[in-house]
Amino acid sequence: MTELLEHKRKRLKMRSMRRGIKEMDMILIRFSDLFLDEMSDAELDHYDLFLLENDQDLYQWCSGQANADPAFQDLVQKIRDMIKTENGLAPV
Repeated sequence: MTELLEHKRKRLKMRSMRRGIKEMDMILIRFSDLFLDEMSDAELDHYDLFLLENDQDLYQWCSGQANADPAFQDLVQKIRDMIKTENGLAPV
């Protein structure tokens, strides 16, 4: 049985809010607020896999301290661009 898009978005929103470290809570809740509603089913699946990664790795990827796993480079770049835009910096 497949999950309804509405339910998937709600589940991913909750997983974005309840992370292991506060910094990732703050980053991913904002990301989910801005982008989850416009994501396709395939993009939501990709984000779901991303959320399975370790928070320490995610934070290093999103903050630019480490290179992202190649499978998630597109998503990490979107998050980095969001952070820069939110802080009044031009996305790179």
